[in-house]
Amino acid sequence: MPRSVAEIDSFITMLRVACEDQKINSQLERILSMPDSNRRSFIHTWISDLLIAKAPKDFIAAIACLADDQVAEKAYEVIFKCRRGDRL
Repeated sequence: MPRSVAEIDSFITMLRVACEDQKINSQLERILSMPDSNRRSFIHTWISDLLIAKAPKDFIAAIACLADDQVAEKAYEVIFKCRRGDRL
């Protein structure tokens, strides 16, 4: 069991993809800019939908990380830096 999101490869991959793909970056930014309670509710519903759809477990794990307020805040900072052209 990973001790931090830094150990969840799919989460790191998701952030890297968001830095390289403007569409993914915009989608993540929309989710991460929601008020915390709205974001957590959205993520919870999305995870339920992903489980029903039998989405890959790694992808579900990456999305689940965004339910944590501190993780979401840091992820937002990362994708914002990518938008400015900074590297991950």
